[in-house]
Amino acid sequence: MQAVKYARAADIDDAIRLLAEGGDKARVLAGGTDLIVQARERKRDVDLFVDVKHVAEFMSLEYDDSSGLTVGAATPLYELYGDKTVQEKYPALVDASTVIGGKAIQGRASLGGNLGNSSPAGDSLPAMIALGGVATVAGPNGSREVSVAEFCTGPGRNVLEVGELIVSINFPAVSDSEGAAWQRFIPRNEMDIAVASAGTWIKLDGKVVADARIALGAVAATPLVATGAAEALIGNELTDEVIGNAGDAASSIASPITDMRGSIKQRTHLAKILTERTIRDALDRINS
Repeated sequence: MQAVKYARAADIDDAIRLLAEGGDKARVLAGGTDLIVQARERKRDVDLFVDVKHVAEFMSLEYDDSSGLTVGAATPLYELYGDKTVQEKYPALVDASTVIGGKAIQGRASLGGNLGNSSPAGDSLPAMIALGGVATVAGPNGSREVSVAEFCTGPGRNVLEVGELIVSINFPAVSDSEGAAWQRFIPRNEMDIAVASAGTWIKLDGKVVADARIALGAVAATPLVATGAAEALIGNELTDEVIGNAGDAASSIASPITDMRGSIKQRTHLAKILTERTIRDALDRINS
């Protein structure tokens, strides 16, 4: 473990100041379930942890029928998936957040931490992209909004500049005609990193898909937005053929690697299968 200093931020401005003064070796301690391990193993060069868990904005969990769901960047996963409104309106977030580590991890890990870690296999990322998540980012030059779909730039890399941090993530309000789902494949429970994952959101007009978003994880250097797969659904009823076309479109954009968890061929196949399954799950949730 490298020698690391610790500072507790008093508010957002204080967190920004601490990060800016710490430079590129300062890191936000939202949950720390990835960051602390990375620092201990020297996979990230860190000399300052900035703890934001005592600042209200980072720990929020609020829903409004107009503005939707706002989740603080450090709000622990167990609070998220235990919330009745989240369970009812955003079950895809429950799908993903309940499989990130075990109960102890879920007591500290957060959506903001998962996003900030920016792993291509980050479980919650395809679900957040499918749900249209937008991160509020604050820094020395003010605040800005970044869609989750555009946040990651490479394995472990993202759009955050020195002194910037994620404050919260917002998801648009949902109606009864919308449904979403997320699934992943892992080789065994003891290896808790996705071989591939997919998140789907659909909106129906009668029986026809009026809008859709589909995202893939662990099949490229960053989570992927499967625009072609979504377009294969829009304007059509969800027949087996249409769902199969969307699955094919999703697998066609996958550019995975072969590693100890899975092969290129397997991951490409899983992109299709998981896309098809999440489409059906999303439809079932609308109809239930």
